Amino acid sequence: MPPTTMPSTSLALPTAARAGARRHAFFSNRSPSSVPIARRRRAPRFVMVSASASLEALIFDCDGVILESENLHRQAYNDAFANFGVRCPPASADPLYWDEAFYDELQNRIGGGKPKMRWYFGENGWPSSELFETPPSTDTDKEKLVDIIQDWKTERYKEIIKSGTVKPRPGVLRLMDEVKNAERFNGLDCFLAGDDVKLKKPDPTIYITASEKLGVGSKNCLVVEDSVIGLLAAKGAGMSCIITYTPSTASQDFKDAIATYPDLSNVRLEDLKLLLQKTLVTG
Repeated sequence: MPPTTMPSTSLALPTAARAGARRHAFFSNRSPSSVPIARRRRAPRFVMVSASASLEALIFDCDGVILESENLHRQAYNDAFANFGVRCPPASADPLYWDEAFYDELQNRIGGGKPKMRWYFGENGWPSSELFETPPSTDTDKEKLVDIIQDWKTERYKEIIKSGTVKPRPGVLRLMDEVKNAERFNGLDCFLAGDDVKLKKPDPTIYITASEKLGVGSKNCLVVEDSVIGLLAAKGAGMSCIITYTPSTASQDFKDAIATYPDLSNVRLEDLKLLLQKTLVTG
């Protein structure tokens, strides 16, 4: 199946609302297994704009921020492992299975689907599977294995999403509507996904790239993240960050975030403008 890339998106304010404003965007750090909110080249990791002189771009991660979808990624990976008979260690009787506790730890340690598999196979031995007669030993065959599994997993994940079992996290769509008084995803300024950058979170490259594409200085960007990995990426890009944590990230140390919320139900755009202004003033 052809690979697809999870979208990162950006929102631009209507012309009448642009006085003193720039643009809004959304970004996603995920690899091709991203939520198909919009086709990548139609416009993943997302930026939105505010009418504030200080808050010029509001940047959303996707998984864990817009959607509570990590467990669906885990399901898609396990389905892919079963489909290809992936056994790791190679002598295992049953296909590889990532349970919820392990996946929570893995996804909060390593960003991107392919890096997750590379790390796991590197630690536990490259697997046997129906794709190779013996476990791959060359870098080329290892990458081929990872690519095939990831592509199949992406298609499976899209099937799960289309089933309607995943819903937006509380408050996120309402916050988007505050920023853009039009259709949410049409007219977004940019989409970025994990495959748009070589280095994944916690590396800041995806957010630096977003800032450059939007023409917005890093200090005028505010990132919405759900994990320490995302927080480190935002801080590394010189951006302020708020956290809307999930059950799997609630115990992480978010001391460097300028605010932390269980969800976005009670968060308003004006609150974020004031929050960033205060942060810029106090340093």
